[in-house]
Amino acid sequence: MLMGDPRVAEIPVQETGEELVDTRTLADLTVAEHDAPGSPDYPFLRRSVAERLCEAQRLLPHGLRILVAEGHRPYDLQELYFSRHQRRLMDADPELSDEAAFLAASQFVAPPQVAPHVSGAAVDLTLLGPDDTPLDMGTEINATPEESHQACYFAATNISESAQINRTILARALEGAGLVNYPTEWWHWSFGDRYWALVRGNPHALFGAIHSLNEWPKAQAS
Repeated sequence: MLMGDPRVAEIPVQETGEELVDTRTLADLTVAEHDAPGSPDYPFLRRSVAERLCEAQRLLPHGLRILVAEGHRPYDLQELYFSRHQRRLMDADPELSDEAAFLAASQFVAPPQVAPHVSGAAVDLTLLGPDDTPLDMGTEINATPEESHQACYFAATNISESAQINRTILARALEGAGLVNYPTEWWHWSFGDRYWALVRGNPHALFGAIHSLNEWPKAQAS
């Protein structure tokens, strides 16, 4: 099931107003330091998501650590990413209809109206080994289906045995903590958004889009 599936957009949102947490303040988590993805908002997540990530960290085998790459993403940035990818697909295949291009683009970039990152409900992440080096996960974060020959799909078989094992370890911890994976992106996990609600059979999502991070409540650093 893709983010562009109409059933995702049909899920109602009952916004809880839950605060955002800067994951850099949480001792259980390791957060990447980078200028990409073009927004200083990337370390922020809803409190429930951050707490579940901490729980997933505790469920991992000793010596492994979760590396948070990106959490919240501004709405306009998500809109830019989606429209740009949709245009690339249409340029590559002029016979694609608007509807087909929309659905195809949603394999890699969620439409902004339903995007979990925009709500602070999703996180892109990977695993670090005992020496803090990234483990073999089969592809880099944000590898496209076209470039990776679909090796970015969580269940891909065209990756090494070690990458398959590492993905399984990651999934056991994150699913054990209540998060769900977007199956075309092994690195993308969420809780409380529309996609999560549909997958888990919840009647509504808990978190909707945050259009301005400056106007949203944030947890105070302890």
